Amino acid sequence: MTSRYRSSEAHQGLNSLSPRRRTVVKAAAATAVLAGPLAATLPARAADQAPAFLHGVASGDPLPDGILLWTRVTPVPEAIPGSGLGPDTEVGWVVARDKALTDVVAKGSTTARAATDHTVKADIRGLAPATDYWFRFSAGGTDSPVARTRTAPAADAAVSSLRFGVVSCANWEAGYFAAYRHLAARGDLDAWLHLGDYIYEYKSGEYAARGKVVRPHAPANEILTLADYRIRHAKYKTDPDLQALHVKAPVIAIWDDHEFADNAWSGGAVNHTEGAEGAWSARQAAAKQAYFEWMPVRPAIAGTTYRRLRFGKLADLSLLDLRSFRSQQASTASGSVDDPDRTLTGRAQLDWLKAGLRASDTKWRLVGNSVMISPFAVGSLSADLLKPLAKLLGLPQEGIAVNTDQWDGYTDDRRELLAHLRSNAIGNTVFLTGDIHMAWANDVPVDAGTYPLSASAATEFVVTSVTSDNLDDIVKVPEGTVSAVASPVIRAANRHVHWVDTDRHGYGVLDITADRAQMDYYVLSDRTDANATSAWVRSYRTRSGTQKVERTYDPV
Repeated sequence: MTSRYRSSEAHQGLNSLSPRRRTVVKAAAATAVLAGPLAATLPARAADQAPAFLHGVASGDPLPDGILLWTRVTPVPEAIPGSGLGPDTEVGWVVARDKALTDVVAKGSTTARAATDHTVKADIRGLAPATDYWFRFSAGGTDSPVARTRTAPAADAAVSSLRFGVVSCANWEAGYFAAYRHLAARGDLDAWLHLGDYIYEYKSGEYAARGKVVRPHAPANEILTLADYRIRHAKYKTDPDLQALHVKAPVIAIWDDHEFADNAWSGGAVNHTEGAEGAWSARQAAAKQAYFEWMPVRPAIAGTTYRRLRFGKLADLSLLDLRSFRSQQASTASGSVDDPDRTLTGRAQLDWLKAGLRASDTKWRLVGNSVMISPFAVGSLSADLLKPLAKLLGLPQEGIAVNTDQWDGYTDDRRELLAHLRSNAIGNTVFLTGDIHMAWANDVPVDAGTYPLSASAATEFVVTSVTSDNLDDIVKVPEGTVSAVASPVIRAANRHVHWVDTDRHGYGVLDITADRAQMDYYVLSDRTDANATSAWVRSYRTRSGTQKVERTYDPV
């Protein structure tokens, strides 16, 4: 497995077309890079400290023999994110078997350069499998926090269990990241999966908590340029709960649309106006460059996030990039959802996914999937529910009863993939999904129209948003009000859906053994409260060999 990973951070832009846009932001305001927004990416204590590690430390993409380490150093006070200022600075790193860093197993140094926004990565190899390690960075006599990470099991290891935190959709302006704090407090995670929308691109106030900004992000404009994307990433990395989780376990991340712009596709986005906001190819390239600078992600292919990790004989994890290669979302102008010439994955990625699933010799095949693969018919909903649902999903609020941004909008790719699972008798495939700001537990039917008489090819666990608005937020009613009405209607029209919660914010914990894969769903008391509590609400599992979801009544 390790031979297919490269640490290249090359970036590529795709040809730009002229997409539709939901809101227009004046280009002059959107591209302004001011001292105020830049400084907002740093804690107040930065003014008289240099060098400093103000954006935390992180690790990611665990391998049996290695881990990718990340940090960002502020070498001098003026070297604020996105500024391009500050000297190139040597940054040392040390990896040890103990938290006190006395049993050192690896050390070295690299250079934090202004050209990469003073972010650094160290791709450490030669480590032992399935082992906890601690690491720290140093620069100019200043040490970073000490962080824990963990390597993956050996490829041929008999692994009894794995446990992952699972999150998506963390909108800074809509609340606090208590979900990250509660995951960090567990202390039992092998890693955590971020399934997309780690950041949001909107201008301040455009997308908040029921229209109210809980805490302003930076820059205030919609992010368009490389400096903008760097500043926004940097702001997120100042969050104490996010820093706490990065310190406790390695992350395995993929992007979705908001790392670029709302409903992004290969040639544009709904939230992009070609010309007035520059060329999409330039914006996409800037977003990708900033992402790979600021995230501990090791791309297998430059410019994409699709790659595969293995965790012994128990599971492998195929991670998808469903934004770089997709056709424009279907509409009257851009074609039918059933058009075989339209693609969500791109031909090369779909072939890679199919080949990997077929060749897999692990007990479980996990797929990190940024948008829901299970079909979802919404036409049965009443008008008062359909309109806010359409707003949440970015659909036309009359006419189309399908979410064309999900796999529902690219049915030929989905049919090919599910037929491949069935014809090759590939079992124990579990899709892990974010994006939709609701929690779901689904069978993935070969033919939703005849289910449950038709077969289920896989299962899917969808986690809700960390903070981003869900249905009750859109209609501004008490939490649980919409779900009480909508959930039974959705389930009646979609018999493969075992559970859906349309209203709450939170996270998941996925626990895997040879016998079953179980998702425990947790909800937050109040996303707008920095001290929000967390409570377990539901658990669903799929037993080995069944390709079906069932409820279980206790968390692991």
